[in-house]
Amino acid sequence: MKQSSLGLSNTVKRTRKREFLDAMELVVPWAELVALIEPYAPESGRRGQQPFAVQTLLRIHFMQQWFKLSDPAMEEALHDVPAFRDFAGLSHWDEHIPSESSILRFRHLLERHKLAEPILATVNALLQAKGLQLKAGTVVDATLIAAPSSTKNKSGERDPEMHQSKKGNQWYFGMKAHIAVDADSGLVHTVRGTSGNVNDIVEVNSLLHGQETDAFGDAGYQGVDKRPDARPGVRWRVAMRPGLRRALDKDKPVDGLIDQFERAKARIRAKVEHPFRVLKQQFGYVKVRYRGLKKNTAQIVTLFALSNLWVVRHRLLVMGQGRAQGA
Repeated sequence: MKQSSLGLSNTVKRTRKREFLDAMELVVPWAELVALIEPYAPESGRRGQQPFAVQTLLRIHFMQQWFKLSDPAMEEALHDVPAFRDFAGLSHWDEHIPSESSILRFRHLLERHKLAEPILATVNALLQAKGLQLKAGTVVDATLIAAPSSTKNKSGERDPEMHQSKKGNQWYFGMKAHIAVDADSGLVHTVRGTSGNVNDIVEVNSLLHGQETDAFGDAGYQGVDKRPDARPGVRWRVAMRPGLRRALDKDKPVDGLIDQFERAKARIRAKVEHPFRVLKQQFGYVKVRYRGLKKNTAQIVTLFALSNLWVVRHRLLVMGQGRAQGA
């Protein structure tokens, strides 16, 4: 799919964008994802402009997520950045470039057929086949994603599906991304999007995949095992409330053991912070792009699928090199 644009790939500086795209070129399961989406794509042979290949549009869609580009900005970037055209397989300057409308229609296709979660499942099936997800334990957490709070817009109101939430002494307006990660690999296996005022514990049991024996959460998940929707057979390892932990006398043997146990749980819970870091720092996703929960949740699920590939890219590349040498 990847081709040279006017021979520039062999002569220009190896920028960080190009290095990033070269790595993702090798680790994204393109064939499987294209096979997932193609049954829903418009058929060729109709009158007028022929639809672009699913793989081209999927690559463009992923670049939007990685580089935080709107539909118009993505179209302009395809005209301006050779590395982006190479990655999309648009190899020549005279080749037709998808318009922002084509890019928008492809995103709407993914949203209409609810393909974000199958994309995450397809990625995770690949990673599990390579032994990168054990599914013996799950760590859960949630993060706030800001939404525009201004009413200076066409409708004259804030997004009604976003709500305020208080964290500490600070108020936030937006939505929440609730995630569950594998306790061993730190890879995301389930994502839920809700309004910002939904308590973390309300969504937590829907995040479990049903195969884990242990689950971990911070002190905000106290009492999760007593909820009506609690999953049987899951041992919850929830953090002690901060005030109670500060009151421990570590010089006493029992309190010292309790503190050590809390430290061990905290090391496991730290796995859930890495996907949030990739989402917000690597991919720059700190504010919702669209109005409504459905569209923004679809984007977040896709971003976490891509973050899984980013986190294990070095291991996947090594596995790929090993297969090539053994061929």
